[in-house]
Amino acid sequence: MSQAYIPILLLIAFVIANAVLMLGLSQILSYGQRTATKIAPYESGMPVLGDARERFSIKFYLVALLFIIFDIEAVFMIPWAVAFRQLPDIAGLLLVEMLVFVLILAVGYIYVWKRGALQWD
Repeated sequence: MSQAYIPILLLIAFVIANAVLMLGLSQILSYGQRTATKIAPYESGMPVLGDARERFSIKFYLVALLFIIFDIEAVFMIPWAVAFRQLPDIAGLLLVEMLVFVLILAVGYIYVWKRGALQWD
């Protein structure tokens, strides 16, 4: 076995041992009394209004996808800004690249806006 894999195997063994230890200790140290209050679902202090398996509107998923897309955009802009500041010789290329990226996202945003995905009825 190669020496390069030993740290990875040690890390995997540590993670598995840690998970088993935490699960085992939680079983040993916990009280076994399950009351109706303890097993009831908790939703921000409000009583549950319906079944957890009921269907959601597709608009919920569209808004979630839009949030993820614009969150990825924000995460992408931070390293871009660092590269833009540290690489002044290709700043023009970086600026064009970011403008194309923002333009593509703006077209997608306008599309979902016109389709009414942001209207919550």
